[in-house]
Amino acid sequence: MTVLPFVKGHGTGNDFVLFSDPDGSIELDADRIADMADRHFGIGADGLIRAVRSANLPEGAEALREDPDAEWFMDYHNADGSPAEMCGNGIRVYVTFLIDQKLLELPVGETVKIGTRGGVHAVTRHSEAYTVDLGPFVVLDSEATVSARDLDVPRPGLPVGVGNPHVVVAVADDDELDGIDLAEAPKVQPEPPDGANVEFVVPGDPLVVGGVGRIRMRVHERGVGETLSCGTGVAASAIAVRHWAGENAPDRWTVEVPGGDLGVEIADGHVLLTGPAALTYRGTYEI
Repeated sequence: MTVLPFVKGHGTGNDFVLFSDPDGSIELDADRIADMADRHFGIGADGLIRAVRSANLPEGAEALREDPDAEWFMDYHNADGSPAEMCGNGIRVYVTFLIDQKLLELPVGETVKIGTRGGVHAVTRHSEAYTVDLGPFVVLDSEATVSARDLDVPRPGLPVGVGNPHVVVAVADDDELDGIDLAEAPKVQPEPPDGANVEFVVPGDPLVVGGVGRIRMRVHERGVGETLSCGTGVAASAIAVRHWAGENAPDRWTVEVPGGDLGVEIADGHVLLTGPAALTYRGTYEI
């Protein structure tokens, strides 16, 4: 029997199980990860994050080729055990975990490069939050159609790439947003080849206050279900509403999710995400 120490953490309610494996010697299969993430029979989480040095796994070697400063790799898996390219909330919690475990020193105001399956991302520490450079984004020309339980008719969705795939759907008002049942995965047509996170958004009224755009969002994450927050989904939502609003739309946005508020800024073709991260408790898991 192996006893695995872990830490639980969250970013605006998007929660994760994290454990340290610098040498890359601990391999957990998809079934084991799903068992650990199960909220009734396991620890419970939206995803699992392994802290491993980039030099000690194949995906990490690719990250080091992209940026030799990316010493640490965020090995992230969804709650169903499937690997994911990137997690905007998870990477903030991951850096907090590295600092907590004394694997990383990062004074306020400094930046660290973290390897992920979606490339290398810079994370800057502030006094009470982190800013993640999610990198370049893409708004696809093609339009999808999205249906969901308790959404009266299918709606058009805008595919947005932020290191992982998203489809963003605008709904009429807060009541319609709150009434959607996201216990069942929305259906996207045409179906994305690797699946997609689906975000439902309501633009603020007024949309812009003090030069900052405002959005409310709910999300169904592929391989997880509805979550209280999705960092890359928040960024994708801001990108989509900005795209719909036209050339005079602001570059800074506040996005309200069930777990709190996150900030988005679009600068030099990149999208930046700012928000908090917290570690909540520690335990051990018997393998």
